[in-house]
Amino acid sequence: MLAATNNKHKLIELKAILSTLGIELKSMSEAGVRVEPEETGTTFAENAKIKAMALYEATGQASVADDSGLAVDALDGAPGVYSARYGGEGLDDAGRTALLLKNLSDVPKGRRGAKFVSAICAVLDDGSLIEVEGEVRGELLFEPDGTDGFGYDPIFYCPELGCSFARALPEEKNRVSHRARALEAFAAEYKKRIETNDHE
Repeated sequence: MLAATNNKHKLIELKAILSTLGIELKSMSEAGVRVEPEETGTTFAENAKIKAMALYEATGQASVADDSGLAVDALDGAPGVYSARYGGEGLDDAGRTALLLKNLSDVPKGRRGAKFVSAICAVLDDGSLIEVEGEVRGELLFEPDGTDGFGYDPIFYCPELGCSFARALPEEKNRVSHRARALEAFAAEYKKRIETNDHE
């Protein structure tokens, strides 16, 4: 199965979790393809489908895409689908995080709720789709804490882990993260499809 992402951190998480299903995941660069569809969706699910379908149509191979981001309660769900582009093209992860903290500077503790959302779409060999979502709720810190993870992980405090995502070990984060939960739902649906096909 091919992964419609060039994000090495995301790829590591996808590979780690999908390998438990016996699915060998290849990145686009490993497969020697390059597909960059315009993400015109207004939801994570729409963008995941756009990416997965574009890769499947370009290669004819089973493809999976994840579209994910951070939705902040006090900002009416922003940055949402624009999480990776928040503040414009010139910013890196640290710049986007700093901008978000600045925009939340007047929001007190107790009102800094947020959730990470992951939508996964897979196009299987026969062209059928599996579409699932997962989310994890937490609250945003006032400054970055921790050096692991990526994106907004340093400011996302996860009550289930008792620390920021950037302080958690990868295996700890992979147990509770939005992507882990979406992939768990994907795994259940994928197994169901395989069992159905085996019985036909």
